Amino acid sequence: MSQTKIDKIGFIGLGLIGGSIAKKLKSLHPELEIIAVASHIETIQEAFREGLISNGTFCSIEDFSDCDYIFLCTPVQKNIEYLRQLKDIISPHCIITDVGSVKTEIHREVASLHLEKNFIGGHPMAGSEKTGLSSSSDSLLENAYYIITPTAETSPETLADFTALVTSLSAIPLVLDYELHDYATAAISHLPHIIAFSLVNLIKESDDAGETMKTIAAGGFKDLTRIASSSPVMWENICLSNREQILKLIDAYIERLLETKKHIENRDGQALLDSFASARDYRDSIAITQKGVLKNIYELYLDLLDKAGGIAAVATVLADHNLSIKNIGIIHNREFENGVLRLEMYDAESLEAAIALLRECHYTIYER
Repeated sequence: MSQTKIDKIGFIGLGLIGGSIAKKLKSLHPELEIIAVASHIETIQEAFREGLISNGTFCSIEDFSDCDYIFLCTPVQKNIEYLRQLKDIISPHCIITDVGSVKTEIHREVASLHLEKNFIGGHPMAGSEKTGLSSSSDSLLENAYYIITPTAETSPETLADFTALVTSLSAIPLVLDYELHDYATAAISHLPHIIAFSLVNLIKESDDAGETMKTIAAGGFKDLTRIASSSPVMWENICLSNREQILKLIDAYIERLLETKKHIENRDGQALLDSFASARDYRDSIAITQKGVLKNIYELYLDLLDKAGGIAAVATVLADHNLSIKNIGIIHNREFENGVLRLEMYDAESLEAAIALLRECHYTIYER
């Protein structure tokens, strides 16, 4: 698991991410003691019945005093509350980590509590709209980026141990400064969600009584706004937690929109062409998902265990039935995606045949 022996790990929150991490660790180290608290007693009882945790009912915060690691897997504000409770409970060698998608707020609280030697931020970039322990899986984090945000007082040895633990989860560790993390995720995740929510509301408010816009909404609109179906509660929390970085990017995006508006007002076709071409070239340079709003994408996602020959086995199954793959690749950022492997086929018929065939071979398939 890591260079230092680990005997006991605690989880505060045991939903999709916490449950998946716990299941993976337990599968690797059956002798590892895991305890957990959760919002609902049913979650604790389910985890206990599965042999995942050692406590069959609610435990107290004092029960975490001899943990080597404690994973905070609740919303950011709740995690901060637990940090305050854990401050005088944990052993000197204990490392507290979290799995939140926003890091600055909790890092600032860690500093104010003088817990910098005992904290390393974490952000596993995997998950979906599914929630709860029942949706968790010991393979959820396989080949997914796992962002690690150490503090100014994290020792090289401690960081190396935690990185080794993350690697043992079959995730891909990536060490970042926590403020850079929040700015980057605000740009590539938080702002796009805000744009999608805003665009959907604009169309809703602009539509006529006959719902013409809703009726004729096609692939481009649906592609662009798919993420507006995400959890409103989760995104309220993200926006308030990463407020500073999101506001910077909203301002920058408004400037970009106003610049485009100016080009249209001035009938500046060349400026529009240059802007669109630049965006197309950059978008097409992003690995794996070469997805545009003007073409149909015949794609599927599937779970794939991290075993030698796993991708080759899938390709062989399809090739044996004369099904050609147009594009194939591993998804490393799967926060709002299902499945670790993405396959793109050439046409709808091939896609349908591939889905049926792979399901017959007991692969878990996710369609979009």
